[in-house]
Amino acid sequence: MSRRLIRVAVVGYGYWGPNLVRNFANTDGCELVAVSDLQPSRLASCARLHPAATTTTRVRDVIESPGIDAVAIATPAHTHFEIAMAALRGGKHVLVEKPLARTSDQVGRLIEEAQRRNLILMVDHTFVYTPAVQKIRQLICEDTLGEILYYNSNRASLGLFQDDVNVIWDLAVHDVSIIQHILKEAPVAVSATGATHVRGTPENMAHVTLFFENSCVAHINVNWLSPIKVRQIFIGGSRKMIVYDDLEPTEKIKVYDKGITVDRSAQAAHQLRIGYRAGDMWAPHLGASEALSIEAQHFIDSIHGGSSPITSGTTGLQVVQILEAASRSIVAQGNPVRLSSLGKARALAG
Repeated sequence: MSRRLIRVAVVGYGYWGPNLVRNFANTDGCELVAVSDLQPSRLASCARLHPAATTTTRVRDVIESPGIDAVAIATPAHTHFEIAMAALRGGKHVLVEKPLARTSDQVGRLIEEAQRRNLILMVDHTFVYTPAVQKIRQLICEDTLGEILYYNSNRASLGLFQDDVNVIWDLAVHDVSIIQHILKEAPVAVSATGATHVRGTPENMAHVTLFFENSCVAHINVNWLSPIKVRQIFIGGSRKMIVYDDLEPTEKIKVYDKGITVDRSAQAAHQLRIGYRAGDMWAPHLGASEALSIEAQHFIDSIHGGSSPITSGTTGLQVVQILEAASRSIVAQGNPVRLSSLGKARALAG
């Protein structure tokens, strides 16, 4: 027996909205029925590509329509809470572009509303759904890397300068969501520094450090003022190490059998001998599916099955809590901020 089609509307057809529209139009189990945006010229472009979908400049038309089951929101960050809350109160399942909302209090209220109405609330942490990140998670779950020692990320490009979120909320959010998904422990503290080079705009470059109870540390460098685009992650383990370059067309992940060995002399315990191991490199095969396509299908499947999505409101809340703490640390010139509310060690799902 075939499942009932989930009727989806997309709110926002600017930078990210066209990607959501394209993917929901090709996702099994759903039907793209409406697109809303404030600019008629954008809607005209959408209508040419997706003539079967209704277009409107009024968000209320989407919220109040009984013919819409789910809403995907791709609007500026400062509007996420208001639109998402209205959609939930209108009985719609909701997918929100990152960040889920601008404060943890707002996210908490969205979670409570979704739970009260038995609706799916999901945040668009797209990188979590990439075949590369899924493969990294698998390798960590299988203990291929050994103990995770560090996570270093460099995420830079020229723009897009935004006026309602700083570079941490725009770019570092990707690494925070990846770290949350692949590591067995949640961070316990965060330190951040940032700089603004355009008067009247938020920080356009920042350095974020996440501390864990074990020896692992995560460094995230983000920059809107870079001459080249960089999307690189280095993950060091006690057995193997990973280089993930999202801009590589084919071998996005490379696993290196490199590291150090420590030999403590039995005769003189205070003496250490450091050896270096240089083994082979291999690039695991990755699926060719687009991450947003996987995510859109997961959203629809979660609605059909009534199951919590991987990037649920709760995971979105934890990410926002870390981003809030990082923003407070910037104001305090890098002083660490504790993250006690995130909880302690959490086991990865199978």
